[in-house]
Amino acid sequence: MHAVVIRDTRLHWEERDTPVPGDTELLVAVHAAGLNGADMMQRLGHYPAPAGAPADIPGMELAGEVVAVGSQVSRFAPGDRVMGLVGGGAQATMAVIDESHALAVPDSIPWAEAGGFPEVFSTAFDALFTHAGLSMGERVLVSGGAGGVGTAGVQLAAAAGASVVATVRDPARREEVALLGASAAVDPDDVAAHGPYDVVLELVGAASLPSVLPHLATEARVVVIGVGSGAKVEMNLLQLMGARARIGGATLRGRSRREKANVASAVAAHVLPLLSSGRIRVPVCATFALPDAGAAYERFTAGGKLGKVVLVDP
Repeated sequence: MHAVVIRDTRLHWEERDTPVPGDTELLVAVHAAGLNGADMMQRLGHYPAPAGAPADIPGMELAGEVVAVGSQVSRFAPGDRVMGLVGGGAQATMAVIDESHALAVPDSIPWAEAGGFPEVFSTAFDALFTHAGLSMGERVLVSGGAGGVGTAGVQLAAAAGASVVATVRDPARREEVALLGASAAVDPDDVAAHGPYDVVLELVGAASLPSVLPHLATEARVVVIGVGSGAKVEMNLLQLMGARARIGGATLRGRSRREKANVASAVAAHVLPLLSSGRIRVPVCATFALPDAGAAYERFTAGGKLGKVVLVDP
């Protein structure tokens, strides 16, 4: 097989041994692999892959066709279309994924969209519903609504009957985010006019969170899942106390096999039906062939995008 390989912060397209699936794993011919902020961090040496994942082949989500299965696999067979989360190694022509983390790709979904689905929709669902306990009729703020997780969060919250406000710095993208289900897509400086917020999906980090805290509703829940603008903030704890609010954070990559399986099961039950029916979609900003990963990473870091950048098979 061939793979995108990180060496000295540079990306190379190299030949590697094809992985052998373990007892509970699927060997997948990768047709699409979405890019995520974690890939940019790993390239710079700031976010190493968890134990058991390839240390130098990036990629946390993939979609493709099963070509072989381990001895204990029962849900999937060669020829099946699957997508899902992996600890690393997705940006290659072949990759392995645990059966319990794999999702069936609906027939109507093209490979590029399937490759951009698992990470962002799993992350957004987990944050909004497992951690924040979002309920129908609540007001949600998605800070950074034009990115991959942002577009997923806007759609999932709207589908659950919430009123969604999304911050979008690029004015050219605000109408597109509104069309995904946001009742308002606003400049980050305008969050005060649309609060108070019951749930905040914080994807920006230091540049955003302090300005949001004064506009929390009573018993609000803030879930931090992105720190692209910085990870350290100074906050007024009296504002939290006054609102009886909670701040937490979440990541998926380092969780145990069972924890990731629980997330995949919940996504299969609650999110895949929305994808299959067309109620939600995966906005794809651009696609690049796997050997052109360098150009794809540059597009990702350039900003000004709506949705996902996805690598596809050559």
